[in-house]
Amino acid sequence: MLAIRIVPVLLWDEHGAVKGRQFSKDRHIGSMMDRIRLMERRDIDELIILDVVATPEKRGPRFEDIKHFCENLFCPVTVGGGVKNCHDIQRLLANGADKVAINTAAFENPGLIDEAAKKFGSQAVVVSIDVWEGSVHTHCGQRDRHCDPVWWAQDCESRGAGEILLNSIERDGSLDGYDLDTIAAVSAAVSIPVVVAGGAGTYEHFADALKAGAHAVAAGAMFQFKDLTPKGASRYLHERGFQVRL
Repeated sequence: MLAIRIVPVLLWDEHGAVKGRQFSKDRHIGSMMDRIRLMERRDIDELIILDVVATPEKRGPRFEDIKHFCENLFCPVTVGGGVKNCHDIQRLLANGADKVAINTAAFENPGLIDEAAKKFGSQAVVVSIDVWEGSVHTHCGQRDRHCDPVWWAQDCESRGAGEILLNSIERDGSLDGYDLDTIAAVSAAVSIPVVVAGGAGTYEHFADALKAGAHAVAAGAMFQFKDLTPKGASRYLHERGFQVRL
């Protein structure tokens, strides 16, 4: 069995790092490089970096910024935001990303998942699924697609996605815990890893998500605003019988 991953999430726009609630982008929390250096000092297992304004602004990824962010990181990095095609994926991988998260473009052109998996391997392709009240949303949570996240996750897997990043819009930034029902339903429906985000505020919330079926747990606000760390989470989970990297 693979060790459980604990993954910090950093969100950013052209002004720096942000962390709001329910996908709002109105709370800036400082320099992205300062946040990345903090993650480096914490010896993290993995990192997710998402550009939260690229798709709403109808632009592509900021490749040079991603190169700058990734050049001193010595852990796997998943990068997303504004990805439209395989050319974008190729450039992100060339600029330091280990995996690329696609959301809106994957939903609007599911063939992109097939193409990317064939060109770069499933291990490089993460489909990010944002959920609000049981329905898939795209465009950074702004557009309801009236789609069942379980069905969409299964379709993504069948097309070659190597991982699902499952986000709860409702619980994002709340620190009140994950959407366990959706986690359980999606995790039971696919065989690829499901990384869950949105709502973590305590180490116990990680345990709850893993018991519900998640393969990895991700958190943003919890590691930004509370005196909690990925290593602290690893120790907590290890003491409770979960297989983690210490």
